[in-house]
Amino acid sequence: MKIYASNAVSAPLILVQLTQSLCRLKGRSQTGYSLMGYVKHKGYIFGPVPSRRLGRSLGVDLVPFKTCTFDCIYCQLGHTTNKTIERREWVPLREVLDELRSKLTLKPDYITLAGSGEPTLYSRIGDLMDEIRLMTDIPVAVITNGSLLWKDEVRRQLRHANVVIPSLDAGDEMLFRTINRPHPAITYEWLLDGLSAFRQEFRGKYWLEVFLLDGYTAIDGEVRKIAKKAQEIQADLVQLNTCVRPATEDYARPVPWRRLVELADIFTPAAEVVVDYRSGAPQSESTSGPTDILQMLQRRPCTAEDIAAGLRMDPATVRKEIERLLQEGVIEARKVDPKRTHYVARDLLCAHPRKPAK
Repeated sequence: MKIYASNAVSAPLILVQLTQSLCRLKGRSQTGYSLMGYVKHKGYIFGPVPSRRLGRSLGVDLVPFKTCTFDCIYCQLGHTTNKTIERREWVPLREVLDELRSKLTLKPDYITLAGSGEPTLYSRIGDLMDEIRLMTDIPVAVITNGSLLWKDEVRRQLRHANVVIPSLDAGDEMLFRTINRPHPAITYEWLLDGLSAFRQEFRGKYWLEVFLLDGYTAIDGEVRKIAKKAQEIQADLVQLNTCVRPATEDYARPVPWRRLVELADIFTPAAEVVVDYRSGAPQSESTSGPTDILQMLQRRPCTAEDIAAGLRMDPATVRKEIERLLQEGVIEARKVDPKRTHYVARDLLCAHPRKPAK
């Protein structure tokens, strides 16, 4: 096999793509589950996923895997392989709408534009939301890193959403570049300008997420700087979050719950600490199966409880399907602590490999 590197594609990127392809080839099982074949046809809609903020959230993936403006050290999906600020129709709008229409019978609480990259890189995100409003009354949320809100066209398109949740993870340029590792064209000042400008124009719910990390930003002085910026942005609500799933970098460590509660009081008004979602919805009428489980696990690591809540599946059925997928070699189990195990799809593992034990 010959690989040619051009000025447009770096050699490290080609190496990452080749590694991911080889990993997918290894995912072919004896009984018919070829992860490489599955990835090719996995579609654009996933879930519903149990969301800590949005209930049962039906996800819409609008960009290729790990196409983003940031390469955050805490990202649960691994390193960004295509760091860009280019906005275009990365996936066909009509195909997204057709697939979404077929999933509305799942009756999610929200349709959420998020997934495996930065959704505002999708140039037709406004058209998509217009079509969704004609299709259903289910509210639309956009989870974004906020990095492109300085663009007039992006702010104009996002006005169609019911809820927009951008991020602010640092109180100065240095920590912004350390934690979020943005595209070189994006500055901290532009990020702040965009977050503030959108507040003045948007009439929906505007929630600002602050993702805190132990040893970096979970420090009183750093949180005060973030709180000052957040007050200037004037979001409806500030939500504190931390990494509860394996992060891209080992040194991106979670903040204990009690410490988050203490830091929440630094904000005016006090921030909300985001908690794990638990569903009490009935789960007996689900028609979901292993394909739906894989679609969830290709976007994010999940526990068996996450899967059961999001897809409204019987927990025993979920455990049975997980065991089958583990035997097929399509997913892998990762023990987070004695009480929690996350399951990860093989293609996600290839982008975010487990580091060898020391």
